[in-house]
Amino acid sequence: MFIPLASSLCTGLLGRKIGGTGSNVMSVLFILMSMVIIILICYEVVWSQSTVYVVLWNWMESDTLSINWSFHFDPITVMMLIVVSQISFVVHVYSTWYIAKDPHVQRFISYLSAFTFFIMILVSADSYLLIFVGIGVLSYLLINFWYTRIQASKAAIQAITVNRVGDIFISIGFIACLWTFSTMDYATAFSLSPYISTAALTFIGIMFIIGAMSKSAQLGLHTWLVSAIEVTAGIYLLIRSSPILEYAPYTLLCILFVGQITTIFAASSGLFQNDMKRLIAYSTISQIGYLVIAVGLSQYSAALIHIASHAYFKALLFLSAGGVLHSISDEQDIRRLGGLMMILPLTYTAIIVGSLSLIAIFPLSGYYSKDLILELAYSQYTFTGYQAYVMGTITAFMTAFYSIRLVCITFTGMPHASRQQYIQTHDQPLLVQMTFTLLAFISIFFGYISRDIITGMGTDGLISSMYHRPESVTLIEAEFIPISMKLIPTLITIISASIAFYLYSIKPHNIVELISSGKQGILITWYFNKKWMVDIVYSFIINISIRLGYVCSQTLDKGSLEIIGPVKIESSMNSLAASMSRFDTGITTSYATIILFATLSLSLITLI
Repeated sequence: MFIPLASSLCTGLLGRKIGGTGSNVMSVLFILMSMVIIILICYEVVWSQSTVYVVLWNWMESDTLSINWSFHFDPITVMMLIVVSQISFVVHVYSTWYIAKDPHVQRFISYLSAFTFFIMILVSADSYLLIFVGIGVLSYLLINFWYTRIQASKAAIQAITVNRVGDIFISIGFIACLWTFSTMDYATAFSLSPYISTAALTFIGIMFIIGAMSKSAQLGLHTWLVSAIEVTAGIYLLIRSSPILEYAPYTLLCILFVGQITTIFAASSGLFQNDMKRLIAYSTISQIGYLVIAVGLSQYSAALIHIASHAYFKALLFLSAGGVLHSISDEQDIRRLGGLMMILPLTYTAIIVGSLSLIAIFPLSGYYSKDLILELAYSQYTFTGYQAYVMGTITAFMTAFYSIRLVCITFTGMPHASRQQYIQTHDQPLLVQMTFTLLAFISIFFGYISRDIITGMGTDGLISSMYHRPESVTLIEAEFIPISMKLIPTLITIISASIAFYLYSIKPHNIVELISSGKQGILITWYFNKKWMVDIVYSFIINISIRLGYVCSQTLDKGSLEIIGPVKIESSMNSLAASMSRFDTGITTSYATIILFATLSLSLITLI
């Protein structure tokens, strides 16, 4: 786990000596070494079912509070470490090509390795206090790597500002944990949860929800992810806190509601997005909404498998999209692309695999994770479960539409870029193509191979590492829901994909006619393009706040307070000084008169 930290220090301190190529090779070897060791640990922890606790040193101690730098490695931790190490390895290899010509490549590699280290700290920490150590500052540094770009600086400031909102509420939740459990260690807090009042656990859960909403970019605190394109960590906090959430049912209802609204919002906002990266970012928010739904349904194992499968196919989509942009003059508007299928065949294949996994087409990994969440929602046989099923199915329809739209416009549509851009366009080198192939292979087979291992359908799997109340375990019931309910999401997805293919490939002019056919169509398109007007509302609130602050400043600080305070005192002192200066006549008799008058006055006061 500390190997990525060593990689960061070596590339950061020795980067000028070994150069960009040396830094790339060193970081890739270090991350590969870490990945191999984690796979070996997987055998000990998962297959041998031997949870490991490691205490390094005491961090702080006050009275009865003792906080250690301690880590625990259970099946959940190891599975997340495998995902983190593999994605990090692929990104490091990809970066050797993507920023090879950047003069500050050593700095980027150092940041990336350090970020990997702190993510590993997050997933393996044994205490709430360690869970977000270092992630905020490294996220800021990575987003603002090209600090001379105004847009990058704005995105970094926006990300760190919105995440600070979540940090405030998470900190309140941690303090509430300390007040309630007298500790922040997982084991002690979770073992005491059944004996704590529901009100206290609900308060802690609500604080964690708001924190997770900023960390995982849920509706209302999502604005940073679209601009920054960064990872999210709030879902892991909720999954780890399952023993607390299970005894706070109202908190689970809030989580379920947030997830449903977020999936619909993000999917509808991505329908008419023309920026390739932003479109994939909105799909990320939508898929995280599915994860929140799974947590709200107490289906933590389903959330975990979707985290893993989503990490792989979304990494494939982001890296493939980066390859497209890097190959064709960094053009992000898909309306200015088209016809890239023959020029970038491997990238096209990678985008196809990632998109099909995103829309949950059988037998790709997205099918085994996302459809599992919908089946578990229906198997609740409650109003909230049915509602989650319907909302998730509607989201699946929109996800399939904008995913196929992206593929059709960018790769199979008519060329819209300049002739010179197409002449200069080239496919990625062999090393980068190997990373695409690896991620595509995992995106195809991961769901089928790992579903039983993670959910525990045939074995204990990872389900033993998460706490479920008996009434929350519906994995068996999900197998016996009507076949029609299992097939509806898949059929809806196929229908939506077919509609998108017809509108954007077979008869692309129909979509223009459809949108401009009436005022309602134009209004709906405008509303979705404005992303439910969330940014407009935020801008309005911020502008009102700034104007109110200006009025208060002019009225109070520079108005009444200025008049009562500095201005009044200054004018009074000036008047007094002017009055006193009139006695300074330069005539000796006047001075003698003043002295005599003062002496008589003092004598009179003394007699009185």
